[in-house]
Amino acid sequence: MADKLAAAAAQFRRNAGGDQTGLRLPDERAWRKAHRSGSRGGLMSASTESVAFKSGERERAADAFGMWVFIGSEAMLFGAIFLIFFVARLSYGAAFAEASRHLSLMLGTINTAVLITSSFAMALAHFFTSGSRWRAAGWSLAATAALGVVFLIIKGTEYAMEFHQGIAPVLGAPFTYRGADPVHAAFFFSLYFAMTALHGLHLFCGIVVVCGTLALWWRTEASSRARRVQAVGLYWHFVDIVWVFLFPVLYLTNR
Repeated sequence: MADKLAAAAAQFRRNAGGDQTGLRLPDERAWRKAHRSGSRGGLMSASTESVAFKSGERERAADAFGMWVFIGSEAMLFGAIFLIFFVARLSYGAAFAEASRHLSLMLGTINTAVLITSSFAMALAHFFTSGSRWRAAGWSLAATAALGVVFLIIKGTEYAMEFHQGIAPVLGAPFTYRGADPVHAAFFFSLYFAMTALHGLHLFCGIVVVCGTLALWWRTEASSRARRVQAVGLYWHFVDIVWVFLFPVLYLTNR
């Protein structure tokens, strides 16, 4: 056993006659200094959360680029649905215009105001984060998520009204629309439910991400908070912009 220990020690001992150096470990003072700086990886730079990046700026740029790529793919998805709607609108304009009048313009307008306000709250979160006002930024994120929940509640109420009126040709519900051209009116309502439900799903995902960010708010490094608010903010504003296009297309047709 003594021989084995001596052999192991020799492997870590500096070779006095050569140019190789033995294994060197950081001393306690260096480790504590790095730990106080907020770094999770011991001696890793405090401005980065991943060892893949040498600076916080590159990490933030990579986060933003990844989010823009994701938003681009989602924009193509919604763009395809909008294209289908516009082609159908050109073909069955009268039926679509009459069917649109059965939607609740009041609830749609309220929801538009709610989402625009939520975007303002998200912008405030980014503003407070840039100034290291973390508590105010956290409250702004909470307001953003709360307004998103309000939107979904209002939208759910509107859905319930439409099912009750018999203008929801989805999930096997009876369709009792009494206007002209009920076949193409059903097509309008099918597109309406598909587009708004897809938007609602994206909004729900945004709420979950914002709540997750808040849950880890005080356990996350300052630089990571700023990056996450930036990435989540890009996604949230995208979802709001989609609704800004959905509202006039669906609710304001020939009104």
